[in-house]
Amino acid sequence: MMMGIFAIVTTEILPIGLLTSIGSSFTISDGMAGLMMTMPGFLAAISAPVVTVATARIDRRVMLGAFILLLALANFLAAAASSYWMILISRVMVGITIGGFWSIGAGLAGRLVPAEQVGRATSVIFSAVPLGSVLGVPLGTFIGDIAGWRTTFLVMGVFTIAVFVMLLLVVPALPAVQATRLNVLSGMFRSINTRFALVLTFLIVLAHFGTYTYVTPFLEQVTHVSSGLITVYLLIYGVAGIVGNFLGGSAVTRYPRATFAAAAAMIASVTLLLPVLGRWDLGAVALLIVWGIAYGAVPVCSQTWFAKANPDSPEASSVVFTASFQATFSIGALMGGIVIDHSSPSTVMTVGGCAAVLMVFVAWFHHARKISFPESH
Repeated sequence: MMMGIFAIVTTEILPIGLLTSIGSSFTISDGMAGLMMTMPGFLAAISAPVVTVATARIDRRVMLGAFILLLALANFLAAAASSYWMILISRVMVGITIGGFWSIGAGLAGRLVPAEQVGRATSVIFSAVPLGSVLGVPLGTFIGDIAGWRTTFLVMGVFTIAVFVMLLLVVPALPAVQATRLNVLSGMFRSINTRFALVLTFLIVLAHFGTYTYVTPFLEQVTHVSSGLITVYLLIYGVAGIVGNFLGGSAVTRYPRATFAAAAAMIASVTLLLPVLGRWDLGAVALLIVWGIAYGAVPVCSQTWFAKANPDSPEASSVVFTASFQATFSIGALMGGIVIDHSSPSTVMTVGGCAAVLMVFVAWFHHARKISFPESH
């Protein structure tokens, strides 16, 4: 499961490290190239509820395998793309994969391990998110620098086929035990904790992806980092993300509100300080480390919050989590692209920081209202 999400996350965020090289290949602006990040998120937000409901009675392992094969095809199409529109079609396929695989896979920990290990298993599955930053993006950028960005997508396609084989060999049959229907999904929004989870996730993901999508242009134009060193910087960020994932995973079960708010406060601090301290290499590296630790905790915090808000509907919780996370991912990348095309990378960081600050205030409001999470039946 972790390797499946690693393949998906890496493919999804790979354009971050290849943004300028792909853009120059097709003679498009950084903002236009940012559509590669925007497209998958919007499609994932739509496909998460549609695909999950439509395939509710099919064995979950079969569906996971189908989505991984679709991801491999998307990577091969990107590698062979003769126009930017073909790249965007491949990104549509990536989006459908994200929506389906995440919705089914994110809540499967409870079926794969004993109850007392679910929290740790969820952290292991979500460690794929920072791992995609640690290994996927820097390695993809490195391969792109040496052999061209098309080779990067080709390698990812081959890797995804290997994940498909592993999934068939290792993951047990997972017959559908609780069909996710539309009325179950719509009923979740009656929970005040679900509504808070949606707002918190929207603000923090908007803040992160509105800024991190354009971290490469920032490092090139503001910090004046060479293309070879950018790979190292992204690697440092990713290593910090793994640390943040496990720190967040261990803390969020007991302190969901405080852990989520702390991650947001750290992202706010980093993005607001980057235009000032990010002019120097040391300042940029230090802030990227803090950013990595903070964002590493975000996916597991968001997923845990949705799960705690609806403890009796794990797959439905994953669907809403995936749809909200991916829709905001796209909106953030799109808004960041608009800002960067009309101003500068530093302005993008400042705007994102304000969104993260707002998220901290919403978390504080949840605390001030003394709202508690329901017990599982």
